Amino acid sequence: MSREKILVIQTAFIGDAILTLPMLKRLKELYPDSTIDVVSTPASSGIFRASPYTYKVYAYDKRGKDRSIKSLFRFAGEIKNEGYTRIYSPHRSFRTSLLVFLSGVKETYGFSNASFHMAYRNSVYYNGRHHEVQRNLELVENGRLPSEWRLLPEVVAGTEEKRRVGEFLKQVSSSSVEKTSTETKFAAVAPGSVWMTKRFPKDKFLEVISYLLSESYTVLLTGGKDDEEYCREMASLFNEGVVSAAGQFSIVETIELLRHCKILVSNDSAPTHFGMCADIPVLTIYCSTIPDFGFYPYNTKSTFISFDDLSCKPCGIHGRRECPVKTFDCANRIELKTVAAAIKKIAEN
Repeated sequence: MSREKILVIQTAFIGDAILTLPMLKRLKELYPDSTIDVVSTPASSGIFRASPYTYKVYAYDKRGKDRSIKSLFRFAGEIKNEGYTRIYSPHRSFRTSLLVFLSGVKETYGFSNASFHMAYRNSVYYNGRHHEVQRNLELVENGRLPSEWRLLPEVVAGTEEKRRVGEFLKQVSSSSVEKTSTETKFAAVAPGSVWMTKRFPKDKFLEVISYLLSESYTVLLTGGKDDEEYCREMASLFNEGVVSAAGQFSIVETIELLRHCKILVSNDSAPTHFGMCADIPVLTIYCSTIPDFGFYPYNTKSTFISFDDLSCKPCGIHGRRECPVKTFDCANRIELKTVAAAIKKIAEN
């Protein structure tokens, strides 16, 4: 088999970047002697740099310094000079399609619903009923259904990243009021999301945290810089047993942190995929969105909760800034006993 030089373009959200990792693994299986480079956003670049299957990562700042059309043409010229033999793009924007078109690469693969999909020599049907990982693998297989699609995303934390996480956990364990000889049992809770209608309400998350404390978990609140104040405020409502790690760690470090947890409770947001990457049990709570969009956790022991008996649900694939019917029943009608039962089932398996 000829040696290939492959480029993967994924400049969508962080969660989408995580779900692109299995296709990198599959590409390496198909072309073991080839190099695989990735174009990502600066926010997602660390994810791809930590992949064991990636050679080089371009941090393409499409909303910042690389936003102009002049910059797009310059970057396309750079790609063209690299001599890539194949390009795969799970991202479906017009900008990405134009970049592929300008690259001059002959073997290109994109989805049929991409803007300017004519830019791709091979246009692969985007099956909305499949999981995003399965769709990405179908892109690699040029439309063929993979025999096994549940490949876990993989990242490898460096020595310094592991040290930072280890020191944090050691500090949390040593500061625990309840001194016992048993190992600290960590549960992670990720209460944030960019979209407000994807967020399980604060008061309900507080009930979930209280339940986890009653089950002898030490609760770690996780999230990015944007979630730091929200998580700190939530942690402050408890006398002990709840610590906020939001904003303290990179994405790769957060995944490393989750490897030390027994469970993650998350909204339908990027942390769900971090938990899969860490291969721990994940409970995803769906509010305005639904699992059928194809972004549910699929690793062993993971599950989800979704109250679907509503005519207004889903109200959008990404969620909204506020509930369009002002009731937020998709979240408010999920009761603690349902969440607790799911947590207990995961813990017992």
